Amino acid sequence: MADAVVATAGMTISVRTRRDVVIVDPDRFLTAARQALRDLNPELTEAQAADALTDVTDAVHALLDRDGQLAMDHVGAAMTDPEVGSGAPPPGVRISDRSDGLSPAGRLQQIVLDEPQPLQDYGCFLPDDPFALPPASDSAP
Repeated sequence: MADAVVATAGMTISVRTRRDVVIVDPDRFLTAARQALRDLNPELTEAQAADALTDVTDAVHALLDRDGQLAMDHVGAAMTDPEVGSGAPPPGVRISDRSDGLSPAGRLQQIVLDEPQPLQDYGCFLPDDPFALPPASDSAP
């Protein structure tokens, strides 16, 4: 077991999150994304929302902007109804009746301590790979 880590002033804590979803119904997915865009911009007509969402990335951004995560209503159930590992549905089994046309397909988080520099301190010039892990400490066993 690793030694306990004591919180120190200036310590950077980085939480890396991976959230996978599978599109099971493209029409419902796009409808949900258009509605998310209209919820955020009530002045948009349905036609304008459809024109604004030109690809999957636009649709994902609309849902993220409104909800914070994809398949947000499923996230709270992660501990009682896991998506990955013991108790999760078998690999390849999809939820097909969600109104957003998405099937939650896994969520993982990793905590990394002592990043050399928090993202904020990079300003507008992020590192080439902001998700790269920091180099291992020489004092690690």
